[in-house]
Amino acid sequence: MFSKSLYNGVLAIMISVSSLTAQAEPGEYNGQFKAGENPLVWSEQASEWISPNQFWLAFAETKGGLTWGQRTDYPEYDQVNEHDTMIIQLESGNCMMEFFHSRWRRANDVRRWDPLFNEYAGCPDVFK
Repeated sequence: MFSKSLYNGVLAIMISVSSLTAQAEPGEYNGQFKAGENPLVWSEQASEWISPNQFWLAFAETKGGLTWGQRTDYPEYDQVNEHDTMIIQLESGNCMMEFFHSRWRRANDVRRWDPLFNEYAGCPDVFK
């Protein structure tokens, strides 16, 4: 009887501790975007707020780097593979792109980090 109640107590403590460690700080999730004069993005990997460009490059590094680099034009369609990435450079600014389901999309539309990414720099203009 004693060992069963001890077991239940230890189990309850373990569940409580694991639920505490599994939770992020309130309001901080990977890809959370803070708009403003100097926009920042929460990086779970770095555990800090970084610039959107740093966030994109860090994400690309986890996938082996930018497949097509930073450029002002799109690569030839027949040379592109699923999940290839690049940063398109427009007059209005940069935007990270990912080739997904047979076409280029904003990386945020594929990854669903934060809707504010689609309003940042060149992202609103990539399909104009």
